[in-house]
Amino acid sequence: MKLSKTGMGTTKLNNIDEMYPGQSILLQTGQLVQYGAGLFAYNTIPLLVKRNIEKIIVDTLNKYDCIECLLPSLQPDTIWKNSGRYDHYVNDGTMLITESNKGIFCLAPTGEEAVLEFAREKLKSYKNLPATYYQISEKYRNEIRTRGYLLRGKAFSMLDAYSFDVDVESMESSYENVRKAFLEIFEKIGLPVIPVVADNGAMGGKKSEEFMLISEQGEDKILYDETTGIGLNTEILEREDYKEYLKNEYGIEDISALKEIRTMELGHIFQLGTRYSEMMNGKFINQEGKESLYYMGCYGIGVSRTLAALYEKSVIYDEKWGYCGFVLPKSIAPYSVQIVPKMDNEDKVVLANKLYEMLKKEDINVILDDRENVTIGAKIKDCKILGTPYLVVLGDKQEGDMIELENMQTGENENISIDNLIKML
Repeated sequence: MKLSKTGMGTTKLNNIDEMYPGQSILLQTGQLVQYGAGLFAYNTIPLLVKRNIEKIIVDTLNKYDCIECLLPSLQPDTIWKNSGRYDHYVNDGTMLITESNKGIFCLAPTGEEAVLEFAREKLKSYKNLPATYYQISEKYRNEIRTRGYLLRGKAFSMLDAYSFDVDVESMESSYENVRKAFLEIFEKIGLPVIPVVADNGAMGGKKSEEFMLISEQGEDKILYDETTGIGLNTEILEREDYKEYLKNEYGIEDISALKEIRTMELGHIFQLGTRYSEMMNGKFINQEGKESLYYMGCYGIGVSRTLAALYEKSVIYDEKWGYCGFVLPKSIAPYSVQIVPKMDNEDKVVLANKLYEMLKKEDINVILDDRENVTIGAKIKDCKILGTPYLVVLGDKQEGDMIELENMQTGENENISIDNLIKML
């Protein structure tokens, strides 16, 4: 990518939001564009980061034998009335609806109803089970209090998955399968989440766990023991039967050693049992030739929320400049290296374009900062803004085919040949 083609100019960062500095930088530099409360557009870099997160999710869930599908985000009101949840979602203002001469349609806040309609004709027999479907799509919730930019918006990208099983034991097995997949997903993304005991709340069902990231920007408080890894959402303690619930469902009897910390929820998994199957008559033919209800689980990761958490975790704070950019993980960054040539030196411009083409030929994603009338110092700052892991500056000190490579994470510099640069990347 050549920066001259993107329309990107230099931006002086001012009045960074201290609570959400990462997303504040994205907004000030035009990488996010806000259309209204909780409504955002993505410019190319964060969009590509989001796609890399989605690829990790898809590749990992496929590895765990889940099946990708795509359900409509615009749905007829009839399926929500069939489940009995239409009035609840409309009356509390969560669901956005539109009326037309063809009927009333809903913008989906979640996918249980739609996936049951989808699975009903495919999972008719016990021979078709177990099965876990998943999708990554936009969801819509008319949040009264949008918060934290991408962390709580009206429109957001979400991974939602749904398992269908023949009985409780099979449901628990599918739940553990997806739980392992989620832990692997967050590890690959580079976010050290903690699975904690949670209340099923309005979703109903037997048990659930949230995947929490320790963060002062989070809305949740959990009790956590670093030694044992046991954690639980403090909401659990509001249940009258919380002691019995913790003991029976999670084997937790003593919470005296747990300490309270603030966290951000990135994912949530549920064992639903037959609740939604009963509401929507979701049945299959069992081994005895009789109708049985599906035992279901549902599983979600907030993709746009995970993107926001990753940017906040990757933000750079400089003692002199304050919050000044990002260093994205190498596994997530859409571009590996950024080339900054001295534009008034023809030899350096020729070498920069040569290196740019060589890297592209090797399928190495590279940014060439070919903007005119921008100082090298400003371009180096913009490398941090874009979160590129490595920087090559082709200035007066550069000689021959040896170039100086800077690791933006550590600040370390090394002289390296072009051939070795290609091998390294």
